[in-house]
Amino acid sequence: MAIISRAARFAARTAHLRASTIREMLKVTQQPDVISFGGGLPAPELFPTDAIARATQNVMERYGAAALQYSVTEGIPEMRAWVAQRLGRRCGCEFDPDAVTIVNGSQQGLDLLGKVFLDPGDHVILEDPSYLGAIQAFDAYQSRYLTVDTDDEGLIPASLERVLERADPFPKFLYIVPNFANPTGRTLSAQRRRQVVAICEHFGLPIVEDDPYGELRFEGEYLPSLIACKTTAPVIYLGTGSKIMAPGMRIAWLVIPDEEIREKIVLAKQGADLHSGTLAQYIFAEYARDGASFDAHVARIARTYAARQAVMSEALSASMPRDVHFTRPEGGMFLWVTVPGVDTAALLRISAEMKVVFVPGVNFYPRRNVHDGMRLNFSNATEKNIRVGVERLAHAIRTYGG
Repeated sequence: MAIISRAARFAARTAHLRASTIREMLKVTQQPDVISFGGGLPAPELFPTDAIARATQNVMERYGAAALQYSVTEGIPEMRAWVAQRLGRRCGCEFDPDAVTIVNGSQQGLDLLGKVFLDPGDHVILEDPSYLGAIQAFDAYQSRYLTVDTDDEGLIPASLERVLERADPFPKFLYIVPNFANPTGRTLSAQRRRQVVAICEHFGLPIVEDDPYGELRFEGEYLPSLIACKTTAPVIYLGTGSKIMAPGMRIAWLVIPDEEIREKIVLAKQGADLHSGTLAQYIFAEYARDGASFDAHVARIARTYAARQAVMSEALSASMPRDVHFTRPEGGMFLWVTVPGVDTAALLRISAEMKVVFVPGVNFYPRRNVHDGMRLNFSNATEKNIRVGVERLAHAIRTYGG
C-alpha cells in the first residue's frame, strides 16, 4: 500500500501561502492596554447600528423569506443598480448594472481575479510597496511579481513603461490602488492617471483598480477613477462597503465592462460560493436607498478620519527623531512612516512590549527587500490614544537606536 508523504498531502500552491501579519497581530491587540495602529479597521463607533437594525426590519417586512433564499451569482438587482448609480455619479458617466458583480468582500474579488487570470509563474505588476492582501491573494495562484517604482504622486509612469518593455513573460494585469493607497496613503495624481491608462492601452494590459478608500477623501479635489477613462484597455474596478458602512456585512463589488472577463468571474464565483449573502445585500441596499442620509454618513466618517490623521501627523512631527519621514494622506485610513536604518520588524518586538503595535513595511514589498518602513492606521484609535501611541512608538525607536 502506498503511503502519502506529509509534503504530498497538500497542493503545491500551498507552499506559497504566507500568514497574514495583520491577522496575527489582531491576537495581540485583544489586550485592552495595547494601542494598535496595525489593523486596517474602520472606527466601530461610526457603524450605523441603529439604522442597520431598522433596515433589517424593513427588509424582512418587505421581502420576507425571499431575503433568506438563494439568489443569483451576480447579486440582487437592487444592489447592482445602486453600485452602478453611485460609481456613475462619482465618475460623471454611466455604468450598466449588468457590469456589476457583488462579491463577499474585496478579498474575494482579488481571489477571483487571481483564479481567472493567473497560472503558476504568471507575472502581476504591483506598486512597490503594495497592498498585502492582494499579494496574499495572488500568491495562492503561484504568481510572480514585477514591481513599479512610486513616489509622492503614486506610481511612476516611466517606471511602468520600462517594466512592460522588458517583461518576459508579459504580465497578466496591473494591480493598483490609486486613492490613498494601502499601505502608503499616497494618491495617484490626475496627470499620471491618464498616463498609466495610456501606457496600458498601448501594451494591451488589463488594469485592476482597487478603490476601497476613494469615498473617504477629506482634503483636496476628487480625482476621476481609471475606469472612467475612455480606453480600449480592460479596466476592472473593485469597490467595497466595508469602509463606508461596515466590514462585517462583507459586501463589495467588481465592475467589469468587458463581458468576456465578467463571464469568467461569474463562473469562478459560482464554484466558490454560488452567490454572496442575500440578506446582507438586501440590508445594504435598503440602508443606502436614502442617498442623502448615506452621503451624510460617509461625510461623517471622512471628517472623523481627517481629525485623527491631523492628530497623528502632529504627534509624529512633535515626537519622532528628525530623520523619520511620513506621508500626509488626503483621505483613507493609513499613513506610511520611514525610519532610516531601522528594521521595523525588529522594532515591532520592542514597541509591542511598550503596548503599541503597527505593521512592519517589509510585508508590503513583494520581494520583502525593504525593511525601514511601517504602516500606521489612524482610523481605529481615539485622538487621545493616537497621541499616547505615537509617543510610545517614538520611545521604541530611540530604544532601538540606543
